[in-house]
Amino acid sequence: MMKEDPAARLGEELKRRGWTIAVAESCTAGGLGKRITDVPGASSYFLGGIIAYHNSVKERFLAVPSSTVSRFGAVSEETAKAMASGCREAFEGDIAIAITGIAGPGGGTADKPVGLVYISIAGEGGVACERFRFDGDRSAVRRSAVEAALNMALLHLERTCP
Repeated sequence: MMKEDPAARLGEELKRRGWTIAVAESCTAGGLGKRITDVPGASSYFLGGIIAYHNSVKERFLAVPSSTVSRFGAVSEETAKAMASGCREAFEGDIAIAITGIAGPGGGTADKPVGLVYISIAGEGGVACERFRFDGDRSAVRRSAVEAALNMALLHLERTCP
């Protein structure tokens, strides 16, 4: 039996509720927005996204305080939460998903290794964030982060408005 695509399920759930979604992506560089819009009819619920690869973009377009980035780093729970909140506000959507992480192959440290990803969801009920550590090369880390974000969004919808 074939497993249903989480992007299609997410779209169905958003349409059923009449909700909209927006995304803020760093390490996935548009991969989440692509997966969401691969679903026919996504224009009825997908507002858009911001690829905030550089910290200045996180600050300028997502209202992430520079103090948050300097104190906790671009790859942190605090930055991911601020990205999601800023994205939701910028797009005036019902929910927003933010992803920030280290896809590799370089850029990792002992404290923040390659494969470390934070995914945050902002909605009416507040802001949630999860920390992940994905294995594999750059492409595998990115794919895993996108799939995890889709599944987190589905769980968020189930919890906030069944």
